[in-house]
Amino acid sequence: MDENFITNKLTKDNLDNYFIRTSIFKCIQNNTHLFSGKLLDSGCGKMPYKSYILTNSEVEEYIGLDIENSLEYDAKIKPDATWDGITMPFEDNSFDCILSTEVLEHCFDFKHYIKENVRVLKPGGYFFFTVPYLWPLHETPHDNFRYTPFALRTAFKEFNKREVEIFALGGWNASLATMLGLWVSRYVSKKKSRYLKPLFLHIIKKLIKKDKPPKEFNDNTMITGLYGYVKKDL
Repeated sequence: MDENFITNKLTKDNLDNYFIRTSIFKCIQNNTHLFSGKLLDSGCGKMPYKSYILTNSEVEEYIGLDIENSLEYDAKIKPDATWDGITMPFEDNSFDCILSTEVLEHCFDFKHYIKENVRVLKPGGYFFFTVPYLWPLHETPHDNFRYTPFALRTAFKEFNKREVEIFALGGWNASLATMLGLWVSRYVSKKKSRYLKPLFLHIIKKLIKKDKPPKEFNDNTMITGLYGYVKKDL
């Protein structure tokens, strides 16, 4: 497991990414019942959740897939397979479940990405995903979208009749905590950051503790990111 992605301790050194990474890990922990058999980590990167999922679910085989010209996050960690962004190198109905964390925002043709994942997923299998909402541009120039739940529902409905379940990772307080953490860690000077971080640590900790992710998506709803899953039509 990659400790940078599953850390449970907030410190002055991870104020910028603590909430987003722990909220993603938490939603995976709470949904391991969706994972079984042969799993595809679609857009796998460093596969930070592989060890946890293999240990805490009914997954028997874990396959990491990434784009051929993707960024090299770790020279020691390579995907099990690569693809050209057009056709995944798998037969139809090859996987019992699919995990896709923080990938959809990088897919310019996101509808095709969803279509390919649905194609290689077995009927009755789950496609589980997370996407950012309140987050700086990253992996530029390959950062293309920030999704609303409404756009995601429309995109998935085009290729699968079942309704996609979508949930917020964080609400107003977590959003403010995230922005404060990013500002003090990535925007202000190193000198100012060194003095401000201890103060911000206390504030961010309180905001995260008070946060309640919204259960509905209406006017004035604020979110840090989204996660969800859809079961492939039988």
